[in-house]
Amino acid sequence: MRRPPLPRMGIGQPGNEIMDFFALIHARQSVRAYQPRPVEAEKLAAMLEAANRAPSAGNFQAFEIYVVNQPKQIEALTAATFDQKFMRDAPLCLVFCMTPARCQYQPAKVFAMQDTAIACTFAMLAATELGLASCWVGAFIPEKLAQAVGIPEGAKPVAVLAIGYAAETPERTSRRPLEEVAHQL
Repeated sequence: MRRPPLPRMGIGQPGNEIMDFFALIHARQSVRAYQPRPVEAEKLAAMLEAANRAPSAGNFQAFEIYVVNQPKQIEALTAATFDQKFMRDAPLCLVFCMTPARCQYQPAKVFAMQDTAIACTFAMLAATELGLASCWVGAFIPEKLAQAVGIPEGAKPVAVLAIGYAAETPERTSRRPLEEVAHQL
């Protein structure tokens, strides 16, 4: 798959606008209803490139991403995610797996899990920036998911990112007050 260039944004780059990161953060929300419209190949490539640019412990990049966009595979993913019905409507799912064998730091599973979660987050934010909706799915049966996607031994599923064009505008979910979350030491 040919990688499109990522847009260059930021201070010190003439002719480019500064991206409003905080607006992106606030725009992102979990969506569980999707239009039947497919996700364009260019947008998929941009999300994969964003995930690939995610920070990584020791730069070992201890993760793999499996692209699922065939109805039969999405049906199998749905079954592996405790039959979460909205998964059937997602035209695209990205399955993020950790590969601890790629990591030389110990405990490798911890660092691989971190790498994988960060990569999934970058893809999720890229989806929002591209006008797509997504939902991070962490509730699944690992063995069933691995079988549905054909994940090789040594790779362990961490998250599924359901992606598509929103067919709903869910109410914003609340968050804990910062005083409960952030602690000054």
